[in-house]
Amino acid sequence: MKNTVTAPKASPQERKKLLQLGQAVIKIETAAIADLHERIDDEFVTSCMIILNCRGRTVVTGMGKSGHIANKIAATLASTGTPAFYMHPGEASHGDLGMITVDDVVIALSNSGETDEIVTLLPVIKRLGLPLIALTGNPGSTLAKDATVHIDISVKEEACPLGLAPTSSTTAALAMGDAIAIALLESRGFSKEDFALSHPGGSLGKKLLLRVNDVMHTGLQIPKVTASTLLKDALVEMTRKGLGITVIVDDNDQIQGAFTDGDLRRTLDNESNIHQTTISEVMTSNCKTITGTALAAEAVKMMEDFKINALPVVDENNQLIGLLNMHDLLRARVV
Repeated sequence: MKNTVTAPKASPQERKKLLQLGQAVIKIETAAIADLHERIDDEFVTSCMIILNCRGRTVVTGMGKSGHIANKIAATLASTGTPAFYMHPGEASHGDLGMITVDDVVIALSNSGETDEIVTLLPVIKRLGLPLIALTGNPGSTLAKDATVHIDISVKEEACPLGLAPTSSTTAALAMGDAIAIALLESRGFSKEDFALSHPGGSLGKKLLLRVNDVMHTGLQIPKVTASTLLKDALVEMTRKGLGITVIVDDNDQIQGAFTDGDLRRTLDNESNIHQTTISEVMTSNCKTITGTALAAEAVKMMEDFKINALPVVDENNQLIGLLNMHDLLRARVV
């Protein structure tokens, strides 16, 4: 049902002011991220090496807005090959520290580096002998000094005009977390297939995991005729199967060609007699095919590259085993 709520109109002055405010925020936060470029240094490398050599999980913690960013960093790490989870620092002091093992590493986020809930955890982290990676905006803070490694994520100014709401600082923390995650991803040789295995329910997972033989038509659903079949009978087969194509095969199901709706239009333009012409006279020889074990995403690319809407599916002996068309891929949400 269409939303019928009418949005309020801004006056020219209000519009100008809102645009300027929004653009100012983007400009300030862009500058904050740009400043991080120089912070990708030996401390960054050491942090990555600590995580790469970790036998357990990466525990990411932060309070308030930093907690939201920490949660996202943990999720990004977990989905890109680094086992990780978020631990709320307040809950940690009331039992959740039991989730941590001696094989883990901790990443702690705090712009001030003095967040009470995190500072309270430092003695326990030290007692367990866990490596601690601190992301703070204050290199002289308690958290920064007690950390195994400190990464400076300080910003010149918050985008908030009051200088109070975490804006640039959280953006910088998020960007640094992404830098760590992607550096680890590349170092581990994490592949698209690995990514898809942790995202089987999403559209990306379907694109990367679904095979042609998972969605193709098989058996009696395949439109096929022999080379001696009259064009009129081939058209009946195409119409009956409704896939916009018929495949021409020999007695051993070896593919000899294909005839599509496009071929039909060209044939009619040439005024061929459908009652006398055999399909072999008008078919497309050396038609494109794909194997059943190929990724469905490969089929999409082939169809797009060659501007076709259907593909015969063959086995290792080039025998016809199925038929795939664009509608099948759309239904499977590969496209």
